[in-house]
Amino acid sequence: MSRTIAVLHGPSLNLLGRREPAIYGTTTLGEIDARLAAVATELGVAVECAQRNGEGELIDLVHTWQEGRVAGAVVNAGAYTHTSLALRDALAAVAVPFVEVHLSNVHAREPERRRSMLAPAAVGVVCGFGAASYEHGLRALVGWLDRRGAA
Repeated sequence: MSRTIAVLHGPSLNLLGRREPAIYGTTTLGEIDARLAAVATELGVAVECAQRNGEGELIDLVHTWQEGRVAGAVVNAGAYTHTSLALRDALAAVAVPFVEVHLSNVHAREPERRRSMLAPAAVGVVCGFGAASYEHGLRALVGWLDRRGAA
């Protein structure tokens, strides 16, 4: 059976393609998910993509990952990256290894975007490569899991 990798898209990412294209590019969320599905097939894993705008909705979704249902996750929590201790606690509680991703280089943006509540709990962070950040994050996570012999 193939390992499943969860992909979590946070608030306002449903507007990709038309939301501030100078910052986030013109690739839509549907196009990102389709590319991730193709990369997942190449890597021999399955992906399960979901987008939620509300913090509680994101946390509820993370809670479904427990008990081995997913092997790992790629997480773009959007603005909640910088504010949500609750989301960080949910990720830590389910003990699912995850890679934090961002389309833009958050370190080159406003000071409030330079601090991540999630990064200390993540196995790694990928940012600044536009839509390709997700692909890089998925590849890095699967490699990380493979090196650890994760089921």
